[in-house]
Amino acid sequence: MDSHVRDIILSATGANDLFLGGTIQSLWSGYGSIDRYGLIGSDLNTVVVKHVRLPDESRHPRGWNTDLSHQRKLHSYQVETAWYEHWAARCDDHCRIPHCLALEHHDDEVLMVLEDLDSSGYPARKNHVTEDEIALCLSWLANFHATFMGERPEGLWEIGTYWHLDTRPDELAAMEEGKLKQAAGVLDQVLNDAPFQTFVHGDAKLANFCFSQDGAQVAAVDFQYVGGGCGMKDVTYFISSCLDEASCERWEEPLLNTYFAALKQALALHQPQIDAAAVEAAWRPLYSVAWTDFYRFLKGWSPGHWKIHRYSERLAHEVVSRLQLT
Repeated sequence: MDSHVRDIILSATGANDLFLGGTIQSLWSGYGSIDRYGLIGSDLNTVVVKHVRLPDESRHPRGWNTDLSHQRKLHSYQVETAWYEHWAARCDDHCRIPHCLALEHHDDEVLMVLEDLDSSGYPARKNHVTEDEIALCLSWLANFHATFMGERPEGLWEIGTYWHLDTRPDELAAMEEGKLKQAAGVLDQVLNDAPFQTFVHGDAKLANFCFSQDGAQVAAVDFQYVGGGCGMKDVTYFISSCLDEASCERWEEPLLNTYFAALKQALALHQPQIDAAAVEAAWRPLYSVAWTDFYRFLKGWSPGHWKIHRYSERLAHEVVSRLQLT
C-alpha cells in the first residue's frame, strides 16, 4: 500500500495499524478497487476504501472504450466526492448511506474512506427480494427524493443517471433506426421538464442496496451518478433490476402505490410545504416514460440484455405512440 494512502486511513480512523481484509470489487473497466481494511487500535473494526486510479488501458466489458466513456467515468468520481463533501450529511436513517471518513482527490486519483456498512448492521446483499424488501428500497428512494426535492445539484450531474442521453451519444448512434431512436430527445426532454425535480441516485439497482440480516433495514451505496432529475428514473431502474417480465406486469401498480405512499410520508417529514398529491399526479404518468428512456439506452448499449423483454417493449410502444401524436 502507498504510504500516503495508509496515513490517510490511519488519520481518519485513529487507528495504530491496519491490514487488508479483502477486495470487495474491482471498479468498472479497471479504474481501481474497493477494499475492506481491518483496523488496530481504533473504535472502528473496519473501513471500506474506494481507491480510483487510472488504468493503463481501459478494459470496458462491453467494448465501449472511447475518450467520451473515459471522461464520463472520471467525472462520475468527481461527482461522488462532491456528493460526500457537500450533500451526504443531509441523508438521515430514512435514506441511510455510509458515512464518509476521509476524501482525497489529486489529478485523476481519488480516495474515499467510508464507513463499513457490513460492520454497522447491513451485511446482507440480495439477488432475490421479497415484496417487503422491495417496499423497503422504494421507501429509501422516496425519502431520498423527498429530502432533495427542489434543490439544485451543485457539483453533481446536472441530470443524473448513468444512461442520460447527453452523455451517451455512442449508444444512441448504435441503435437501429426507428421510432424509438427518433423519440430519444423527446423522452429526455419530458423527463427533464417534469415538475418537482429532485436528486436521483442514478444507479439504484438492487446490487447497490445493503440489507440488515433480518431484512428489515436497508442502506444504499455508490453515488457516482447522483444528480438532478425526476424520481421515476430511480423507481423504474430499481424495479427493472429485481423483477422479471411477468413480475413487472403483475406488480407495476402495487409497487407504484407503495412508492407514492412512502413519498407522501417522506414529504410530510422532510418538506411538508410540498403537496404530495401534486407530486404523484405529475410523476405517476412518467413511470412509463422513464422506463422507455432506460430501454432506449439498452437498445443501443447492449441489444441482447435480459431487461429487453415484452414488458419493456410494450411500454415503449405505448409511450412512443403517444409522443408521435404531439
